[in-house]
Amino acid sequence: MSPKSVFDVYGNSQEVRAVERRTLLETLAKQLPVDSICFSSKLARIEEHKYGETLLELVNDYPDGQPFGQRVNYIYGQGIRAGYVPVSPTKVYWFVCFNSPSPGPKITDPIVLKKQTKELIKKWPSELQNIVDATPDDTIIWTPLVDRWLWPGFSPPASLGGAVLVGDAWHPMTPNLGQGACCALEDAVVLVQKLAPALKAGPMAIEDALRSYQTERWPQIFPMTVRANVVGAVLQLENPVVCAVRDNVLVPKLIRLGLMLEHTNFEFEPLPQTRV
Repeated sequence: MSPKSVFDVYGNSQEVRAVERRTLLETLAKQLPVDSICFSSKLARIEEHKYGETLLELVNDYPDGQPFGQRVNYIYGQGIRAGYVPVSPTKVYWFVCFNSPSPGPKITDPIVLKKQTKELIKKWPSELQNIVDATPDDTIIWTPLVDRWLWPGFSPPASLGGAVLVGDAWHPMTPNLGQGACCALEDAVVLVQKLAPALKAGPMAIEDALRSYQTERWPQIFPMTVRANVVGAVLQLENPVVCAVRDNVLVPKLIRLGLMLEHTNFEFEPLPQTRV
């Protein structure tokens, strides 16, 4: 069965925006004291300007500019799928997911990873193959996808004593909805809103605040984690008959990512300013 491509992923009230992880981390890091966090990037050269400015030239996938429009591109077949989306004028993020009975050995050699990736997509559109070819070897990574469903009454609490979990530490989810980092940021916002007034009231109030944080976040996190898992399972079905129904009826006629992400709308008041 030939792979199918999906390009229409927008709804009436939602849009997908890709954010480069490094850009997000650096934006957040700017709110911290200088030198609190150090990042490393692959440099081509460092150039000193006469007015004291320093120019860092980074190695890019597409030094002359990537040719892809601002849209998410999905390609899927039987037990395997792929996608790519621009994250900057010179960089494109891409992924390939495939079913496997076990995680298998950990592979860290990027040359081997690229070779295996190209073998997986050798019969797929040349555009995707060209993207993989243009990717620097040392930027390719492999990791198994995992999640954790926070079943009510069975899952461990988000906090114990003075320790509290946020983001993937509490609720890792498969990346099929692009909401992992978003949920972690939302966790942090709610946690600050709960803790700010409690810090002035003492230890008992802090424990209550942590429990309140879990109570508020659970209704948002649990369905999102399940939904992300289900989307990935549907897009990596292997039965050819079921795949035909998915490719020709389910995805093109029934699924719209915008509608599926309505629950991700998140609004909050300005965070309180508290000194510890």
